[in-house]
Amino acid sequence: MFPHALPFDPAYPAWDQIPSAPGVFALYAADEHAEPYISRTPNLRRRLRRLLDPRPSQSKRLQLAHRVARIEYSLTGSDFESILRLYEATRAAFGDRVRKRLHLRPPFLLRMTVENAYPRVYVTNTVTKSGMDDLYGPFPSRAAAERFLENMLDLFKLRRCYEDLQPDPGFPGCVYSEMKMCLAPCFKGCSDERYAEEASAVRNFLRSRGTSLVDALQRERESASALLEFEKAAEIHARLTKAEAVSGEAPDVLRSLSSLNGIVIQPCAEPDAVALFSLAQGRLRGPAYYSVLGMRHANEAAGSTSLFAQPVAAPEAVPLDAPVVTAASRDELEQRLDRALADLSPPPVPRRPAFSPVADHLCLFSRWYYRPQNKRTGELIFADHAGQIPARTTLRAISRVWQKSRPSGQNVGASPS
Repeated sequence: MFPHALPFDPAYPAWDQIPSAPGVFALYAADEHAEPYISRTPNLRRRLRRLLDPRPSQSKRLQLAHRVARIEYSLTGSDFESILRLYEATRAAFGDRVRKRLHLRPPFLLRMTVENAYPRVYVTNTVTKSGMDDLYGPFPSRAAAERFLENMLDLFKLRRCYEDLQPDPGFPGCVYSEMKMCLAPCFKGCSDERYAEEASAVRNFLRSRGTSLVDALQRERESASALLEFEKAAEIHARLTKAEAVSGEAPDVLRSLSSLNGIVIQPCAEPDAVALFSLAQGRLRGPAYYSVLGMRHANEAAGSTSLFAQPVAAPEAVPLDAPVVTAASRDELEQRLDRALADLSPPPVPRRPAFSPVADHLCLFSRWYYRPQNKRTGELIFADHAGQIPARTTLRAISRVWQKSRPSGQNVGASPS
């Protein structure tokens, strides 16, 4: 399950073979049919000694010294990697029970029912394969999703009812139709073509995080001003202000799940490297390690953010026997990135997978993404509209993550060249 394994004997515990570093571990009993104990910790040696120290203790902590026969562990460089490795190990050992053991709850999304003759948008936490193109999110909570949905629908006249409509001219309608906030397809208050046009505008709003409506209103306002229709321009400006406010509330991660693609960059346990994780349609995969050897990092002292800035002087003398690291060219750095991204390419998915981790991975991703900025390590780089990862943007993010992960006493200037 993990790359490092060693037998455990309570009479001769090999604590010196276990590093004092963050990681994920599993404790196995001699009985092959017994379930393992799996957890994560910021200090492997300290945590394992608490669990496996054979000396008697009055502590109420869990004591497993005489039950464990083997220890397996994996070093991790970030909390994000620890959570993902813990999930994968727990899923391998316990199957679908992983959700209950790790308290995983699918995040809330917006779903647009485009298959319905009269589409509507509603909040859901159910992820289905058929709805990947029309599920938008994730949001940090149901309240956040409902608040954004209500503010968005105030900009349009899409229906908010949940019934399967059978249009009847004799139907009295609802309060939204009375307030002119719905096109009222329930009693044929509009043509089917007009409602389809409104539904298309809402879908474009979600896919562009509001920029489609903002751009259209800006063009309409400029056109009205050019024709000296100032009252109309003022009305459009008022609606534009509301649209900009709603668009500003949309999180950067608000995308359809089919286009939720990117790279998560994290510190790693390997020296002179960072860990890359792919986010492909809501699924997480990784890590792949990217070496920063030869990369010239931003020269903060010179106020430059270029990866190819001149190196700064080291605060201490460099030993004569220190390895010589030559500066890598831009092509070489991009080739390293291409190889790392190739390692993250997902394997072929079977037609009927026995277990779909999309909802679970979205939960793990949301736990990391919606942390306060000062508590969230690493960076996220989204893919462009063509599904490609921007190389230069990613390389700059790699440089920032690696420099922040170094001990504070070390120089974070450019690498030797």
